[in-house]
Amino acid sequence: MTEPIAAAPTEQQPEQERGFSRYQSFLIALLAFAQFTIILDFIIMSPLGAILMPALDITAGQFGVAVSVYAFSAGISGILAAGFADRFDRKRLLLFFYLGFTLGTLLCALAPNYHLLLLGRIVTGLFAGVIGSVVLAIITDLFPLHQRGRVMGFVQTAFAASQVLGIPAGLFLANHWSWHVSFGAIVGLSIVAIAAILLVMQPVNAHLRLKQDRNAFRHLIATIGQPRYTLAFAVTTLLSTGGFMLMPFGSAFTVHNLGIDILHLPTIYLVSGVFSIFIGPLVGRASDTFGKFPTFMFGSAVSVVMVLIYTHLGHVSLTTAIIVNVLMFVGIFSRMIPSQALISAIPDASQRGSFSAVSASLQQLSGGLGSVFAAAIIAQNPDGTLRHFDWLGYVVVATSILSLIMMYFVQKSVAGQAAKHMV
Repeated sequence: MTEPIAAAPTEQQPEQERGFSRYQSFLIALLAFAQFTIILDFIIMSPLGAILMPALDITAGQFGVAVSVYAFSAGISGILAAGFADRFDRKRLLLFFYLGFTLGTLLCALAPNYHLLLLGRIVTGLFAGVIGSVVLAIITDLFPLHQRGRVMGFVQTAFAASQVLGIPAGLFLANHWSWHVSFGAIVGLSIVAIAAILLVMQPVNAHLRLKQDRNAFRHLIATIGQPRYTLAFAVTTLLSTGGFMLMPFGSAFTVHNLGIDILHLPTIYLVSGVFSIFIGPLVGRASDTFGKFPTFMFGSAVSVVMVLIYTHLGHVSLTTAIIVNVLMFVGIFSRMIPSQALISAIPDASQRGSFSAVSASLQQLSGGLGSVFAAAIIAQNPDGTLRHFDWLGYVVVATSILSLIMMYFVQKSVAGQAAKHMV
């Protein structure tokens, strides 16, 4: 194992080459793989619903609770962990929460009934809710701003990979053996990630040399109360709220309103996911080359146009549905990747962990609230078609425009710190 080396905060590092070292490439792959398991564990519940409900003899409402408790427990844990996030080596912190996530997933795999499954989802969410913020803090510590877009682009391919590889594999295991096996497979992958983190990853602890509050609660309050962080938190909340409004009803809208046979849904997810695997790194490279904010502007424009088209579609062909979904993913990734890279430059080195934890918590909670808000707007006709889906589109467009305006001031703050015109 390599000798422990504390990585210096990027503000203290000299300008580096634009390429990645072998260790940096390994670390990016490891963080992406860890994110893959986290995202897969979260999204696998929805496609397993048709198998879980009859297997455990539960209602759709009970299944909805099992899905939502994960998001809310993840949101709560982010706030609770924020005060401690900058007081430990980030490698140890990642290892601790990843072990907890693995044990929670193992509890889901072994759950013989609904109540133990519910407990497993709560435990999994409590630990998984912090991992994303630790990953972001590690990226911010180890990679300078001019490389961060590409790093975010590669790490975000975990979402696409979970959709392309994870969901079909999980459904295959559940259909041929049992839903328990699907969660067991995630446990197996997580053990591989734990071994790599433990044996190969170097400590990330330079932030410990910086002055910090001894009291965890005061550290949390200092982070939340920092005036220049408020706008970044607001943008994070707005992006998550808008992003989660269309997602829960996408399948129902595609089948009932667009007239796509339910058997063709996997094809749409598969093709969109494959394109997303290539879109993520390209967007990351574009944000580093042309600037984070210009790329975010491009993504916002594409998102506004495609959301308006998507939410007003009638019956269309499978090809049209796939093209629209792919272009929507272009807009989503072109907003998500540069926004994360840009916002990561806001916090001080001594508060990166707590800032990322609060941001992750806001993402989870606002995403859950966005889904609830969308459910209050949407109505279903007797034939299964959805009413007022276009209203959701208008709300998402409004949040996109507002977040673009707010992101302009975020980039001005970052550019001011970096003494640049635009970043």
